[in-house]
Amino acid sequence: MDVFLIGVISYLMGSIPFGFLLTKIFLNKDIREIGSGNIGATNVIRTGNKTIGYSTLILDILKAVAPVIYVKIFYQDFLYIASLCAFLGHVFPVWLKFKGGKGVATYVGILFAINFYFGIIFIISWFATFFISKFSSLSSLIGAASIPIYLLILNQFNQVIFFTIMFVLIFFTHRENIKRLKNKEETETKIY
Repeated sequence: MDVFLIGVISYLMGSIPFGFLLTKIFLNKDIREIGSGNIGATNVIRTGNKTIGYSTLILDILKAVAPVIYVKIFYQDFLYIASLCAFLGHVFPVWLKFKGGKGVATYVGILFAINFYFGIIFIISWFATFFISKFSSLSSLIGAASIPIYLLILNQFNQVIFFTIMFVLIFFTHRENIKRLKNKEETETKIY
């Protein structure tokens, strides 16, 4: 399969805006007009409907798992291209004028698809940070940073570059959260 086709299919799968679709279908609301206006699971939870919120989370994870696992099995050389394109699809979906989510759930799907242990490390880092801080944004940043650090410790330099790029992208999508964290204006997240 052509690398261009792999990139496009991965992008299109990643770009499915489940948060937008589920809130529109089941709540008759536009998630972009609620809370932060973000289409991701954290903002969907702010609608008060936890079922829709957690469904968004699961689907945003799975939409990355599907293309990345497929490419991992059949086109190993293009694994990181498929991963990056799925992530960019979520953050910049063509269907919503390139205004998407922050990419964390999709990144979690990528991690589990590439290496199950990477996903576990992220989850542990995320929950440890969340239980201390109560900030989903900070937890996501620490979780994303934990992967390249873990790889550096293991001397897996061939993978460090890709996961550092992913951390930088997540840092970018959280730039407003970082400003609020710095100014002590970030809102605590209630996940249960």
